[in-house]
Amino acid sequence: MTVPSGPIYLDDNATTPVDPAVTEAMLPYLTGEFGNPSSDHHYGAGPRAALQRAREQIVALIQASDGQVVFTGSGSEADNLAIRGTVLAAATDRPHVITQQTEHPAVLETCRALQRWHGTEMTYLPVSDDGVVDPAALAAAFTERTVLVSIMAANNETGALQPIPELARITHQHGAVFHCDAAQAAGKIPLDVTALGVDLLTLVGHKMYAPKGIGALYMRPGVRLEPLVYGGGQEHGLRAGTENVALTVALGAAAELAAAEDHYRLQRLRDRLHDQLAARLPNRVLLNGPVEARLPNTLNISIRGVTGHDLLAATPGIAASTGSACHTGNYEPSPVLTAMGLSVPRSLSAVRLSLGRWSTAEDVDRATHLITTSLTQEAGIDD
Repeated sequence: MTVPSGPIYLDDNATTPVDPAVTEAMLPYLTGEFGNPSSDHHYGAGPRAALQRAREQIVALIQASDGQVVFTGSGSEADNLAIRGTVLAAATDRPHVITQQTEHPAVLETCRALQRWHGTEMTYLPVSDDGVVDPAALAAAFTERTVLVSIMAANNETGALQPIPELARITHQHGAVFHCDAAQAAGKIPLDVTALGVDLLTLVGHKMYAPKGIGALYMRPGVRLEPLVYGGGQEHGLRAGTENVALTVALGAAAELAAAEDHYRLQRLRDRLHDQLAARLPNRVLLNGPVEARLPNTLNISIRGVTGHDLLAATPGIAASTGSACHTGNYEPSPVLTAMGLSVPRSLSAVRLSLGRWSTAEDVDRATHLITTSLTQEAGIDD
């Protein structure tokens, strides 16, 4: 399996191609194994067993010895269930939630909605110039009404890894629940929910070679959540509606494959790409994010003298991302890079190059050539 013919794909943090083994695993549940898993008859038995098998595969990926796995329609839904569910289940007047400025919008927008509609108090922690939360800042942010801390495992733009075990330990010292969005981390680094100390953990299929439209939330025993979707009591009573068995099976199969992923191969390719670009473009390539404590597949760089959008437009042979947004023809810098204290020119020059399961050394070498050629040959691009 390779990604479809076309530009070199360097955007695996946005989404991943579906692994053929995942497609094969889910196909029976789109055909003969069509039954409702809640049905007691013959046609429900196979889908019901498949759901249980998928839960076991996810539990194995995150090395959970206990707890529950709730299947959702996306990582965003899992984040919503974790955050909104914890706040609405809390036996506290005007509960307080702590998160960070560089969280995924699924977390930040849920927090803002809770502020608007329920008067929930929020604290948004700053990050260092590497994009990392200071544990001391977290410790200082607690109040007697703090019920939840939500900090992602790895940033989707820079790959920065947060000190989750220490942050979770501080959270538990203050009697609060710790939620971790691990959508970007799963399949890229080992995950152990016991070692991490998390109470709630978000996973999503399309970041780990399963289809879009499926996610999961791990819950440690004893955590109380108010459901997002009310109804027939599926998914431990937290997410009503007949389960999408095919997508759930796909997520389980993807989790099993992810548990055997070679993380060091991607790290070597990432560093090869960085080193080659830095050598070909001396004094122009700036790394955004930590040197060491980041995802092995993620390279976020700014190249002096060109905006990320102009670079990618001039290099159609690669598919990658910038963190900036376009509004009425004007580009605005990435909120993540802005929170890290990067200047507007540097933020607008950023590109995120993220590798995946089918990335090769040949892809890296070709991408280096295409990028550097664009910078030296395209009019208006080279400074």
